[in-house]
Amino acid sequence: MKTRICRLHAQGDLRVEEIEVGEPGAGEVLISMGAGGICGSDLHYFQDGGFGPIRVKEPIILGHEVAGTVRALGPGVTSLAVGDRVAVNPSRPCNDCRYCREGLKHHCLNMRFFGSAMRFPHEQGGFRDRMVVDAFQCEPIRNAEISLGEAACAEPLAVCLHALEQARRIAGGIEGRSVLVTGAGPIGALTVAALRRAGAGRIVVTDLEDETLSVAARMGASETINVRTQAESLEPFAAEKGSFDLAFECSAAPAAFASAAACLRPRATLVAVGVGGTVPVPLNVIVGKELNVVGTHRFFAEYAQAVRLIDTREIDVRPIITAQMDVSEAPAAFALAADRRRAVKVQLSFREA
Repeated sequence: MKTRICRLHAQGDLRVEEIEVGEPGAGEVLISMGAGGICGSDLHYFQDGGFGPIRVKEPIILGHEVAGTVRALGPGVTSLAVGDRVAVNPSRPCNDCRYCREGLKHHCLNMRFFGSAMRFPHEQGGFRDRMVVDAFQCEPIRNAEISLGEAACAEPLAVCLHALEQARRIAGGIEGRSVLVTGAGPIGALTVAALRRAGAGRIVVTDLEDETLSVAARMGASETINVRTQAESLEPFAAEKGSFDLAFECSAAPAAFASAAACLRPRATLVAVGVGGTVPVPLNVIVGKELNVVGTHRFFAEYAQAVRLIDTREIDVRPIITAQMDVSEAPAAFALAADRRRAVKVQLSFREA
């Protein structure tokens, strides 16, 4: 049986091709994909051939934000049934390295993560009509009203939930806190939704585009500021050593990192969520205000939590989904996803039959 795939051969060389798909083995299931979100990392691979030190060195099937329907069960699978709709966790830790044994499975030394060029040979991803996956990766969707497009948002939402856990670990609770979110792309918008659910007080969001900021408002932002056209509106928050208790920097832009640090009050916490290369760090501000700066990396237990929040619509992800396009239109879908004036989250759709 053949399946269509979306495979990147080199920078800018994205092709829709066909490969054979086998039957599920022991502990595996065959999934017909319904939706797959185009992530910032997918865009970096396509536009730049990678990001930071991670480079595409061989053809790679992209995609790690995926959901679909179980079509066949391998021997020994009892946790799922044919016809189950599932979100597919792209993480496969080894469960044996020192970090897995310490409970830090998202830092696994042998992590296999869909659509990642971090390892060589690369780990192939989920942008395909059909795919065999481990049954333990599948989180069922029970609510018939939830689309597979919504379910595919579990991965980016899990990233945001882990970022909130990092904030809690350093700063304590989130309830009632004033928060700045810099960057209103998919991660920024979902961070806003997670913060609103967690009981944050004032949530101010900055970005360069009005369209993305309007989505952030729909996700729960108290106030939005276009720092390209209204930069002066952010200045009062930096007065008297800053205003915010927490900041989530979701853009990886040097200017955004600097503005977040400037607007935080002394002993506040800045969570670096966005991924990029080396950027200047305002050490004088960090030292002078005794700021806590903490990174956040992927997720582990938060994936199942994200699925449940989407399945119950405690967090409604629909506002971030700009468009769904068939995988045959992948190049056009990637072009739309790269246009932040028009898109927040663009998804590919697949043949489910």
